[in-house]
Amino acid sequence: MGKVKNVRILIVEDERALREGLVDLLGAAGHRVEAVEDGEAALVQGADPAVELLLLDLMLPGIDGIEVCRRIRELRPALPILMLTARGAEDDKLRGFAAGADDYVTKPFSTRELLARVEAMGRRTGQTTEDPLVIELDGCRIDLGRCVARREAATIPLTARESAILRWLFQHRRRAVTRAELLQAVWGARGDLRTRTVDMTVANLRQKIERDPTRPEIVTTVKGVGYAWGHP
Repeated sequence: MGKVKNVRILIVEDERALREGLVDLLGAAGHRVEAVEDGEAALVQGADPAVELLLLDLMLPGIDGIEVCRRIRELRPALPILMLTARGAEDDKLRGFAAGADDYVTKPFSTRELLARVEAMGRRTGQTTEDPLVIELDGCRIDLGRCVARREAATIPLTARESAILRWLFQHRRRAVTRAELLQAVWGARGDLRTRTVDMTVANLRQKIERDPTRPEIVTTVKGVGYAWGHP
């Protein structure tokens, strides 16, 4: 698959050397890149509909990355958000997913890994579906085209990644889907990558859309395999 060109990326990173390095790296890869150093500027720039991908450090002065992620997600439910986290900061990753982030890269990271994640997310920007898929199950109405779910009177914003997971599971609802398959299809990552990203994302998705997350009816676990749409 060819390299993505001209994705407009907003980088939010307070460390100057890293920020400038990211600008150079992503610019050299063919992307249009802007960078800011704090949460206040991120909220202004991130609201611009021309921004197609947000690369967000969670450790920011003032308004931190978690709050930036939450506010941007409310404004732009379908914007891909890739967060930067410190090594071993699993609590930060979980909080980031809960706030609406789609994926994460752990510092220090390799340039190849970062470019692969950015380009996998960039391939999905601008993709449209002529007939947006709307699904109803267990009292929940899920509009994958608009990245939103509704249960009773509540409107629940979904991230682009969460919508992609639901779409893939629904499209393959006649069978169980492995974690490796989801990594490849939704994240664009190697299926043999050792990561808990899929499990953490699904757990957060269940908290959003299931009537009872401890007894899920929409996304169910298939022991020893992965996940499936609904119950057999």
